[in-house]
Amino acid sequence: MLSFFRKKTSEDLTTVSPSSTKASPLVGPNGAVSPAPTLQELGYRNANDLRETIYDFLRTIRDPEKPNTLEDLAVVYEEGIFVNEPTPGNVNVVRVEFNPTVPHCSLATLIGLCIRMKVERNINHNLKLDIYIKKGAHTTEDEINKQINDKERIAAAMENPNLKQLVENCIKEED
Repeated sequence: MLSFFRKKTSEDLTTVSPSSTKASPLVGPNGAVSPAPTLQELGYRNANDLRETIYDFLRTIRDPEKPNTLEDLAVVYEEGIFVNEPTPGNVNVVRVEFNPTVPHCSLATLIGLCIRMKVERNINHNLKLDIYIKKGAHTTEDEINKQINDKERIAAAMENPNLKQLVENCIKEED
């Protein structure tokens, strides 16, 4: 799966991807930065409510190779979602940790991409999302963590029609 990720060329970087504006602060007409809404203003009772909401989205992602969900395989788990302190602009920061089924899982990058796409499509407010493989759970975790948290590589991956279709199949909601 690593071959699907490529670095953007300088020409590619001149276009703005939808994910590149996800966590930017709100800037008013006079240039002043206004704080983003609080969790309560967004409809969550507290940070735990946001964590549970995100887990509910992630638990339904289908494994790319098996007929199981990531929850069934214990790849995602509620204790692996952390709501951290908001940024100075009050953008919520969420860290999602996942555990591939084997230390040499060739689809770990695809799973990380599915996690990112599922959250970004279902959370309709600014959110800084960090996705990581559980420490010590994969032989190339540092390289994969870097790829699945790089906006340009994510945008490039989602431009690949074959990879995009794989992601869509994994994250679609079952009837």
